[in-house]
Amino acid sequence: MLEKLAAAENRYEELNIKLTEPDVISDREQYAKLLSEHAGLEEIVNAYRAYKKAVGEKEEVLAELGSGGVDPEFKELLKAELDAKNEETEKLERELKILLTPKDPNDDKNVFVEIRAGAGGEEAALFGAVLYRMYVHYAESRGWSSEIVDINETELGGIKEIVFSVSGKGAYSRLKYESGDY
Repeated sequence: MLEKLAAAENRYEELNIKLTEPDVISDREQYAKLLSEHAGLEEIVNAYRAYKKAVGEKEEVLAELGSGGVDPEFKELLKAELDAKNEETEKLERELKILLTPKDPNDDKNVFVEIRAGAGGEEAALFGAVLYRMYVHYAESRGWSSEIVDINETELGGIKEIVFSVSGKGAYSRLKYESGDY
């Protein structure tokens, strides 16, 4: 895993240099391709750098604990800090493993969401309206945009059926498992 992370960091640095070269900047297609690759590596590299920093700080604490002549109160503080550093490095390791898993090529695509009121009449339609508002608020909290494609409302403000689109980076990856044929 660490070899992959080091390779990703090296590639990220190469891309930083390439993106400043005049011949790359003048070629829009190549520039866009390299910029997209750069953006894809940025989160991984930032997490890897945070991990390396945390491991370095953990080693410093271990060295301090290993040196003699530390008073008992300071030793307790160092043990507490070591526990915190262990927890931080474990958290960053889990995050890095997730970041290194292969991504679905469709993850950054947009989606259409369809909500239909089932059996239950007006109560089901009111629930459909609440469900729609929940999805819209979720989309807004993620920085996505939503647009109604088709809607069939009831007299009391419920929604019998609605089709809306959600657009934004990662919309498909977050919403691809949403279904409810119950």
